[in-house]
Order: sequence, then structure tokens, then C-alpha cells
Amino acid sequence: MQEIGKKIEEAVVAAVSEAAGQPFTGQVLLQETRREFEGDITVVVFPLVKLLRRSPEQTGEWLGAYLKEHLPEIDRYNVVKGFLNLVFTGAYWVSFLNDLLRTEDYGLKKADDESPMVVIEYSSPNTNKPLHLGHVRNNLIGYSLSRIMAAAGNRVIKTNIVNDRGIHICKSMLAWQKWGNGITPEKAGKKGDFLVGDFYVKFEQEYRKEVEQLVAQGMPEEEAKKKAPLLREAQEMLRRWEAGDPDVLELWKRMNGWVYEGFDVTYKALGVDFDKIYYESDTYKVGKQIVLEALEKGLVYRRDDGSVWADLRDEGLDEKVLLRSDGTAVYMTQDLGTAVLRYNDFHFDEHIYVVGNEQNYHFQVLRVLMKKLGYPWADRLIHLSYGMVELPEGKMKSREGKVVDADDLIAGMIETAREMGEELGKLEGLGEEEKDEVFRRIGLGALKYFILKIDPKKNIVFNPRESIDFNGNTGPFIQYTYARIRSVFRKGEERNVTMPRKLSGNYLPNEKESFLTRLLARFPAVLADAAETDSPALIANYCYEVAKGFNQFYHDYSILNEPDDMARDLRLVLALKTGEILRTAMELLGIEMVERM
Repeated sequence: MQEIGKKIEEAVVAAVSEAAGQPFTGQVLLQETRREFEGDITVVVFPLVKLLRRSPEQTGEWLGAYLKEHLPEIDRYNVVKGFLNLVFTGAYWVSFLNDLLRTEDYGLKKADDESPMVVIEYSSPNTNKPLHLGHVRNNLIGYSLSRIMAAAGNRVIKTNIVNDRGIHICKSMLAWQKWGNGITPEKAGKKGDFLVGDFYVKFEQEYRKEVEQLVAQGMPEEEAKKKAPLLREAQEMLRRWEAGDPDVLELWKRMNGWVYEGFDVTYKALGVDFDKIYYESDTYKVGKQIVLEALEKGLVYRRDDGSVWADLRDEGLDEKVLLRSDGTAVYMTQDLGTAVLRYNDFHFDEHIYVVGNEQNYHFQVLRVLMKKLGYPWADRLIHLSYGMVELPEGKMKSREGKVVDADDLIAGMIETAREMGEELGKLEGLGEEEKDEVFRRIGLGALKYFILKIDPKKNIVFNPRESIDFNGNTGPFIQYTYARIRSVFRKGEERNVTMPRKLSGNYLPNEKESFLTRLLARFPAVLADAAETDSPALIANYCYEVAKGFNQFYHDYSILNEPDDMARDLRLVLALKTGEILRTAMELLGIEMVERM
């Protein structure tokens, strides 16, 4: 499509230059034809109207006739107000399919040493609780985006920052000290991240009791929240941790080790990974040093209580604390250190943070602050702000233990896929191990697709059974379409049907064949758009359009039983390339396809 687009642009420039009597140096605007109109590509003629001194409709009719006369690829055209819709010939689409037949990895670009370097941060868990549904969306967006950016020709580094220090970590540690009685994951028969999460919830329960007692004694609630003994103890533990207290550090390492083992199991089940993992316990030290150097230069200032602040009011923001009065660091401090470490490691052209929209202001401050501190690459820091995930019954609450843990969600999705698949009679005749693998792929495919098909900026209400529907805009529907295509070729092998090396061009595609071919031709542009806008949703919904287009074609036309050899050959090529593009595009979402379903 890029090649024909370029030919149309050149022809438009030539036509307008000839008609205007002077070289046309403006931009030729091409876009995909809207679905309600006939056409393969649309020329926006509004920008030409003034120069040509004609109405939009007159301009469109004149230009359409010119293009049809000068470009053999144009079969016909129609004009809708200021839009010229061009329809390509059947011969053009046969030529396109022949090119596609000779092309491997259609639409994908390979990176080289000169390609842009893109660092993508996702996951960013705290080591005081297991990963939950919100983390699932984070990981799926980040991992899919890394694949999309790589497929678009970038060098990509997948990173994770583990928030392994801070007051929230100390809360779990303190609760284990007080009420754990030496329990370990092995003794409890639990994953380590689940065990530590239990103690985080326990801390919050006991802390709430203390606050209520202080309020009952007459203390204002806000004051009670700050003076509750448990919180004071946790704050002291954090101070001792930063001071290097060996007992606190030993407990911290032990409990974090439990959590990391649990995280690894979840990441593997979810199918995501990282090229490099950073730890806040390391990066905050770099951040503190950056802040202290900025203090010496007068770029930040110290208040009377000893805390260090940045004044960003001239930039339209507020004042931001960087070091507390006791010298301990805040999130912003570690993010300063992490950004500098990553730039030194990779000299990135772009750094994308996949972080929820509740942190919008944080990342706005981070960019402005880094520019203030003299880092010229601060504008390369991009926040991919995504919406929250809710359940039909409402929001999740980690402190109260009211969350959907990622492990439980994954297991539940696979079981739901099994139940629904067996209800529909899917996979009859397969062995149990084969069924287990197929249901795993269907369950995870449903989960990933449901989350990724929605624009990252929007909130999601996640409904597991709705996501596993084998009809409609779901992962299983697309997987089923791919399995249907693979079935065609298995039957073809049984009949000794061979793939053509080249289409003759004597059979021209009908309307539905042309429509499906046009969808396949869009893949490179969709991929480029998804990379440009950081949106896996564009890939997901493209997959649905292709799957739907194939099923509409397949419903009306036979492939293997078609008596006309040339028609059958074209349909074989169309089916083959539809399957390949669906598999490639779904892989960009981290979704595995199934051969039988």
C-alpha cells in the first residue's frame, strides 16, 4: 500500500501543478476510506480547492478522472464532498497477493545498530504483596508494547523497577516480626509473595485498630493516623534500614527473597519477561547523590527541618520534597536515580514508563525536575498513562486484601476456558495433555486480548466469562479463526492440494476477497500507528477485523472444493497469508495461537 500511495501522491502533484500552472509544493493528504463508502484509499481534496478555484466536489471529480486515466491501478472512483475515494483494480490486488506470497515477515522491520533505542519500564511491583489484576494490565501493556516497538524497527530494552524499600515494605516486615511466629512460605504452604502480602494486610488491620483507639480517647483522626504506635515503629524501621542496621537488612533480604520467587512464577505463567531489573534499594542512593549535588549548586533548597525541596512553581507546578527531614528518600528521589542509571546504561532515544494514570502528576514533575537539574534528555521520558482495572462489583483494595491476585486470575481464566470449551464440545478427540495446553492458551489469550483491545488510557471493567466468548471481539474468536485456517491446510494436504507459487492474474478477486486482501494490506500501517501511539489496542482490534473479514469470506466461498483452479489458488494464498498475519499480530500482543480448536 505504501508503494501505490506514493504513486498516487506523485500523480496528484503532477495534476495540480499542471492545472495551476505552477509547481505544487503542498502536502497530499491520503487516508483509509471510511467503511460506509466504497474505496480502497481516499484523497482529501479540501487543501487543493483554493489553489484550483473549484468547489470540493468539482475538484474531486476532476482529480478522480485524471488519476483513473494516468494510473492503471485505479478502476473507478467516487466523490463525497471533499473526499475522493479510489477503488483499485482486481489486477492490482492479485499483484499485491503475489508480492505477499514472496514476502516473509510481512510488515515487520528489523533493527540495526543505528535504530532508535527505546527503554520500556513495566510491572514495577512492591515487595509487600503479590501481583494483582492491576499489575496484569501493566505487564500486558508493557510487554506487548515492547514487541510492537521491536517489530516497528526499534532496539528495545524491557526493564522492571522493583520497589523493594520504603515504608510499605517495612509494614510487612514489622507485622511478620510481631505476629509471624517464624512462619515461612514452606511452613505455610504458600507462595512467598502471598505470605508477605498477608502480613501487609495484618499491619493495616492492627494499625486501623490503634487509630480508632486514639480517636476514641479524643485525638483528631488525622493526628491519630500520624501518631499511631505501629506507624511510628514502621518509620523507625525504615530509618534503621537506610542506616544499614544489620538485623533489619537481614529480615528485609529474607522476606524479599520469598517475594521474588513468587513473582518469577507469576511472570512465567503470564508469559512476560525483562532484559534488566533495577531495584529501588540501589537506585535511591544514586538519586540521593543527585539531590545533594543539586543542593550544592543551589538548584534545590533545604528547609529548616532539614528536608530538601525543589521549587517548580515557575514551571507551573508546585514545590516537591526530595529528601525527608530524617534524610530518607521519596519515590521521586529513586526515579531520578533510575532514569540516570538507565540513560548511562543504554543512551536511550525514548524511555516509556508504563504506569497507571494516578501517577500522571508524578511523571510531569519528573520531566520538569530533570530539565531543571540539567539533563538535556529529560524530554525523552514518556509516561504511558493507563486506566484502572475494576471488577463488576467495584474497585480493588490492596490494604483490605480485596484484590484479584494474578495467580488466581490466570488459573481461573484457564478453568473458565475449559468449562466453556467443554460446554460447546470443543476439542473432542484430543488427548488430555493436548486439551490442557489448548485451554491454557485460550484462557490466557482471552485474558490478554480483553485487556489489550481497550485503549490503554481507558478504564476497564473486567468480566472473565465475557472475555472467553468464542464469538465477537474476543481472543478465542481470533484463535478459532486461525485454527479454522489451519484445518483447511490439513485437509488440503490429505487431498494433495499444493500451494501455487504465483497467481496467474486471470482470476480477479470478488468483493469479499478484495475486502479481505485490503485488510491484509493495512497491517504495516496499523503496526506503525500502534508504535507511534503506544497502543496495543490498534493491533488487537485489527486482528478482530481480519478474523471477521476471513469468516465472512469463508462463509460464502469454498476454498478446497472450488472447481476453478485459479479461484482456488487465490483463496489458498489469501487463507495462508491471513493465518500468517493473524499469528504475527497476535504474537505482538503476547498471545499464542492454537492449531486445533
